[in-house]
Amino acid sequence: MSASRISLFCSLGFAAALLLATALRLWLGLRQIRHVQRHRERVPEAFAGVIGVEAHRKAADYTGARQLVGLWHTLFSAMVVLGWTLLGGLQWLAGLNSALFGSGLGAQLLLLAEFALIGTLLDLPWDLWRTFGLESRFGFNRSTPALFAADQLKSLLLGAALMAPLALLVLWLMRISEWWWLWAWAGFAGFSLAMMVIFPTWIAPLFNRFEPLPDGEVKTRAQELMRRCGFALQGLYVMDGSRRSAHANAYFTGIGSARRVVLFDTLLGQLDALQIEAVLAHEVGHYKRRHIQQRLVLTLAMSLGGFALLGWLASRSWFYTGLGFQPDLLAGNAAAALILFSLALPVFGVFVTPLGAGWSRRHEFEADAYAAEHSDARALGNALLRMYRDNASTLTPDPWFVRFYYSHPPALQRLARLGLPAAPAVPA
Repeated sequence: MSASRISLFCSLGFAAALLLATALRLWLGLRQIRHVQRHRERVPEAFAGVIGVEAHRKAADYTGARQLVGLWHTLFSAMVVLGWTLLGGLQWLAGLNSALFGSGLGAQLLLLAEFALIGTLLDLPWDLWRTFGLESRFGFNRSTPALFAADQLKSLLLGAALMAPLALLVLWLMRISEWWWLWAWAGFAGFSLAMMVIFPTWIAPLFNRFEPLPDGEVKTRAQELMRRCGFALQGLYVMDGSRRSAHANAYFTGIGSARRVVLFDTLLGQLDALQIEAVLAHEVGHYKRRHIQQRLVLTLAMSLGGFALLGWLASRSWFYTGLGFQPDLLAGNAAAALILFSLALPVFGVFVTPLGAGWSRRHEFEADAYAAEHSDARALGNALLRMYRDNASTLTPDPWFVRFYYSHPPALQRLARLGLPAAPAVPA
């Protein structure tokens, strides 16, 4: 088969995949909106008397509003991908870049930087609307324009400082070695592991203030839980999440000696000491059931496969022409290969999303079971319901939307697995 015919099939296949992926995401989003709105006026029987009608309505309205923004963003993103690829956006930018700066490593790196900056600018209006429109409308936003701008600037500068050397390394390897993809993957793997140590200690404090958890019942219970579970930590910290949002959360971060527990200050205001202990036991469960290690291994294995695939595609002219880019046979196409691959991979990745979501939900059930063994199951149920209510998370999601997207099981399923078929009482 001729190269031109392969290129045509590639273009048609990519266009069909983009259309199908977009249609699938729109269909699922519309299902979610309709399903939640149909159940807006009635609290599920298992939660009757626990979650008020007004809180249930707010969750339905918030879910619907978020999903509606998501639908418009899905359409916008599809048009952006189409514009970069088959409509010639990347071809135009690369041609302009080449005419002005040539095709050396510096010019290739600049093309990557320009692509990333344009993507950031295109997404900025959506970030602004979510923060100051959607989140403010439902009473969750606590950020200010100055804080938002500072966050954006820090993220941009930090991304450039961290990613530019890594990108330059990959571009250089693509020029000098046929096996560049293997060495690039090794660099990516090392970078990812290093970030798990560096992030909690050096990067996260650039955006938030972290203070040691003050003495009291919460700290005493947390320390006793860690001792019971044989789980070593670098420290217990409270993060000023309330500077930006009223949403509450808790998480573990880091690996090895850099592991730490982080509690949002909003969470301390929502849950009592017994409930926080149960939430922490759930997070410990992820480590004890080796979920973190499994996800790390899977991430590295998938990234190795991705680099290998890119290594093969980057040497095929139809890969470029099939995605609307005319490769320069006399100069380097490394940056274009990286950009085109980053645009195409998520389009096809949509179709395997349910596999990752289902695996994640199974891990959540296992972590809940671990928490029930090492803390109070009813307290965990109370904590889950309190967070569902205060974060305006819907109790009535569409089953297909759940199967496809949800990384955490719906509240009713989690309570049933905990042996709590009826919702426990949640303090007002």
